[in-house]
Amino acid sequence: MSINRFYFISLLGLVILLGYLCYQIFKPFFSPLAWAIVLGIIFYPLFDFISRHIKWRSVTALSTLIIILLIIIGPFSYISFMIAVELKQLPKYLGEGGIEDIKRTIESPYIKSVIGKIIETFNLTETDIDKSIVDNLSRLGKELMDKFTKGLGNIVSVSVNFIFMTIALFFILKDGSEFLEKIKDYLPFSDEQKERLTSQTRDVIVSTIYGGVVVAIIQGSIGGLTFFFLGISSPALWGLVISVVSFIPLIGTFGVWGPMTVYLFIRGDILQGIILALVGTFIISTVDNILKPIIIGGRTKMPVLLIFFSVLGGIQLFGLIGLIMGPLVVAIFISIIDIFRHLEEGGKDA
Repeated sequence: MSINRFYFISLLGLVILLGYLCYQIFKPFFSPLAWAIVLGIIFYPLFDFISRHIKWRSVTALSTLIIILLIIIGPFSYISFMIAVELKQLPKYLGEGGIEDIKRTIESPYIKSVIGKIIETFNLTETDIDKSIVDNLSRLGKELMDKFTKGLGNIVSVSVNFIFMTIALFFILKDGSEFLEKIKDYLPFSDEQKERLTSQTRDVIVSTIYGGVVVAIIQGSIGGLTFFFLGISSPALWGLVISVVSFIPLIGTFGVWGPMTVYLFIRGDILQGIILALVGTFIISTVDNILKPIIIGGRTKMPVLLIFFSVLGGIQLFGLIGLIMGPLVVAIFISIIDIFRHLEEGGKDA
């Protein structure tokens, strides 16, 4: 083995070892760091706007941080608490007669005819269907509750992570641009390739986070508020569901407010059904058609189906932060792959 090859293997082994040790060091702080990075990306335009009027970066970062904390501690904390409460009450609601309300709805002529066809096709009984509905809804409520409140069980841990996130977010806002420049210096690409990577990553992040996740949150908020004012139970939970299903191609938010509208009509709440149909058609669904083109413009757009699975996979892997971290990781991965694709094409041309 030549000296140069031995040197390269030794250096590679050392890098892998130190990289693994660094991973173990930062692993306990992954959640607060991930939240800090995501919030830094989302609110960086606000930081940039404030920096035009305040020249001291520390003061600008602190001002931006205070605004972010007010948003988190206020509405976001309240919504998270409401979702947790509603998920906790779901199994109890089903056990205390909530299923009877569902059964009364099923007894309507139209729904009953549909269920009759299902029973005939799959050779089932009404008892089997009732038991399946109760068991699956109860199991779903318990699983969602466990996943959502897993990180809220330890108040001390949550408080410490929140403090770490706040500190990290301050320095990300203050020194984030300089840190990214240093990372670019270590990338084994030419200046042109680095600029392409930066541009593509920025475009995909903007189109994914602002054009996808932020729009979904807005749609979910409108839907949740509408459900609340119409007196529909678990409005915060329904708002969360609307945000998630907004990523499903073709169906989108209609997959939630559409069936709910039908349910209200069947139950006899005609006025509520009309209001929900109008809000869903002209506000919730229109938000997607108006905001996305404005936000995305001519930027690279990640396929909606890919965003949908990256959101679900991100939530499964990272928890609630995966709602944003999933698309973010996929977006950066796509940008890196595109750089290597151009490298390969350049090698072939040469």
